[in-house]
Amino acid sequence: MDTTLSGSATEKSSEGSIDIQWPQLLSLAALYSSIIIGWIAYYNYQPILLKAYRFENLSFFLLVAQGIILVVTPPIAGMFGDKYRFTKGHRIPIITAGISFVAMIFMAVAFALISNPNDTFRWIFPFLIIFWLFGMSIFTSPALSTVELFTPIDKMPRAMAVLTIASNFVYALEPVIVDIINTLGAPATFMLGGLLVSLSGYALKKNSLKLFKGNSEPARTSAKGSEKESRYEMIIMLGIVVGVVTTILFNLLPGHIYDHFSNSHSFLPEGKWILVLILATSGLIAIPMSNVVSSLGLSTSFTFSAVVSLASLVLLLFSGSFILSLILVGVFIVSFALLSVSALPLALNHSGFHKKVLCVGLFFSGVELPNGILEIFIS
Repeated sequence: MDTTLSGSATEKSSEGSIDIQWPQLLSLAALYSSIIIGWIAYYNYQPILLKAYRFENLSFFLLVAQGIILVVTPPIAGMFGDKYRFTKGHRIPIITAGISFVAMIFMAVAFALISNPNDTFRWIFPFLIIFWLFGMSIFTSPALSTVELFTPIDKMPRAMAVLTIASNFVYALEPVIVDIINTLGAPATFMLGGLLVSLSGYALKKNSLKLFKGNSEPARTSAKGSEKESRYEMIIMLGIVVGVVTTILFNLLPGHIYDHFSNSHSFLPEGKWILVLILATSGLIAIPMSNVVSSLGLSTSFTFSAVVSLASLVLLLFSGSFILSLILVGVFIVSFALLSVSALPLALNHSGFHKKVLCVGLFFSGVELPNGILEIFIS
């Protein structure tokens, strides 16, 4: 058993608290969920709006721009987040700025669509998409990095389990969310998206500021590791591993299973519902998997879950047996849940105190890199 988790388990804040700050963590989970809903709305309406404004020829350009922005922006946001931690006492300003910017873009698109825009707005629309992508990226990493403010290091897997449950179930509800989005229409969807991001961001800000005394972040973030150097290459690699797994899961696996076995097994649901089942089940077991991480340690849990997840995915893509595929799906669900609750805490464990938010940004850059490459290659 490694000691990357348990070795710091005795860290405490200046108040001696060893409990998860649940209002703050739940606020973060709500914000994370609203971000995912925003991405679902974006992916649903981007091709429709490009066609409506006769910009289909820009779809590849926007795809490349999206990949670049999602890879480059998180570390930049992380550097600003770390700067604000030491000049303003906390990273909240960069989060608030990003949330306000995204809400503004949501509302601008909504009101433009309501007002039946003319050709002048037509040429503004691609820039709005770029600004929206930038805004969504600029506050996500600083926001998710706040999890280490709310959670003692020994309970970080439990906190990540909560975020995993939130994200997995939102993704699992994507077919329902898309139906709701299509029923609401584009203007109402963008207005609602701006409202959700604003409200959840406000809740996170309000609850987080309660933790700060004298405009400084809680002492638990600096109790240990202030002299430790950040292992940037390791953090990026952790993100890439998670990115490879999620890219295969979201883009390749469900369709592959349906295409290969639906003819011989008519009860098999469509690919999107296979993905729903995998995500929902992995979300349900996230809490038990966090207990496993606490027992095994972060490094062991991540290494084991990464190897098993990748191996089961490769075997699934080449399996011709339905029974074997079912077994492999079950194995993947367990390993994916374990991977989800161990990856970011391990990245934070490799982060020096002065570069916490930057390291979270590098982690998410790594996560986005495989998906960006695949989407560009496919298109």
